[in-house]
Amino acid sequence: MIKEGLSFDDVLLVPRRSGILSRKDVFLGTRFSRGISLELPLVSANMDTVTEAKMARFMAEVGGIGVIHRFLSIEDQAEEVRKVKRAENIIIEDPYTINEESTIAEARKLMADFGVSGLLVKDSKDSLSGILTHRDLLFDGNDSKKIRTVMTKKVIFAPPKITIEKAKKIMHEHRIEKLPLVARSGKIKGLITLKDILKKTENPRSSKDKKGRLLVAAAVGVKEETEARARALLDAGVDVVVIDVAHGHSAKVFHTLKMLRKKFGDIEVIAGNVATPSAVRDIAKAGASGIKVGIGPGAACTTRVIAGVGIPQITAIIECAKAARRFKIPIIADGGVKNSGDLSKALAAGADSVMIGSLFSGTDEAPGEYVIENGAAYKFYRGMASYEAGKDKQDIDGTKDKFSRTPEGKSGRVHYRGPAKNVISELTGGLRSSMSYLGAHNLDQFRKNAEFIKITGSGYIEGTARN
Repeated sequence: MIKEGLSFDDVLLVPRRSGILSRKDVFLGTRFSRGISLELPLVSANMDTVTEAKMARFMAEVGGIGVIHRFLSIEDQAEEVRKVKRAENIIIEDPYTINEESTIAEARKLMADFGVSGLLVKDSKDSLSGILTHRDLLFDGNDSKKIRTVMTKKVIFAPPKITIEKAKKIMHEHRIEKLPLVARSGKIKGLITLKDILKKTENPRSSKDKKGRLLVAAAVGVKEETEARARALLDAGVDVVVIDVAHGHSAKVFHTLKMLRKKFGDIEVIAGNVATPSAVRDIAKAGASGIKVGIGPGAACTTRVIAGVGIPQITAIIECAKAARRFKIPIIADGGVKNSGDLSKALAAGADSVMIGSLFSGTDEAPGEYVIENGAAYKFYRGMASYEAGKDKQDIDGTKDKFSRTPEGKSGRVHYRGPAKNVISELTGGLRSSMSYLGAHNLDQFRKNAEFIKITGSGYIEGTARN
């Protein structure tokens, strides 16, 4: 028997009577994993042309989450996580510091490497002795000078347990933007910045952990280095570990899940990718906190052509969602979303959140620069199973596969889209419209009210603009 499988372009949602008066009246909150909730059901993909610290930070600020790719050394990936955790933090527990005997050149390099505008200065006893900002260095061209000769020595500071309200009052009274937290011994215990306080006001729905830091996820593989990579990511503050393999219904994934649970206890672990109910059941029983669904639908994925394997994404989401509900475990639809209509269909079919790759890869927040050809701007985009990506990963790991592997992804380019907020606006605007057509105030209602109708090729053409 041959089963029928349907993809996004094969179906439409059936409209129904609606009491939604405004698209602003719908709530887009959801779960990413068992213990992580989001204000937006959007996830940036763990691809090296999509998500590093800049994209992950943006996604968390708007209420979603980003998954930092694993095609980095362990140290570099952990540093990307740290950048996100420090980006919007009311109290920075481990602020960047420099010794007062260091040079201006060393200070400039640290500021550039860490992307910060100031450093706390320590003396030989590791006590606070000053603060150094870009303003102190603005007109000083002698990079060999010692920090102590140019730093601001009169520093306003506060005790470590100060409340945010008291900190704001001190910063306002003294017209300062940075308030170091210092113990009686003189040791630096933290830092509060005006920028982070303002960020909290600007992004009230951002994805935050219990300490007020932005949420971030990061990917790991199933090789020998996985334990060391996961440990480094968790030490850096990562909120969710994502096991990233093409075929998640495998012994290696089960082994990795059990190892992570044994070594690190009750952490948030998402596993995938899968496309069948049996895979969802087995991975849920193995201890996953969430499951990624999608084999072959991605714009840069060629698995279905090379291996002849996969399930059309709408069918995969519907069947996997049914199995996941029995375990009360969220699923992430990964791949194939070309527009807001596809996003809406994925969520209506049962996905709790949707992972986006190619649409985000053309934005400013994605890694890499854009190029202009014949008056059009593009950015580079590639699948993580492409030849180029595989070769780069081997160079990073310093290893070579014993057997040659046919690539199951491709490299190419996508149109430059400007700031990622443009893509978010298009996706969420279309989703809100779709929910209003179905009379749904939230995503749970959206799924309950959803009814799909299969369309023909002519029906698809009828629904497209034909100017």
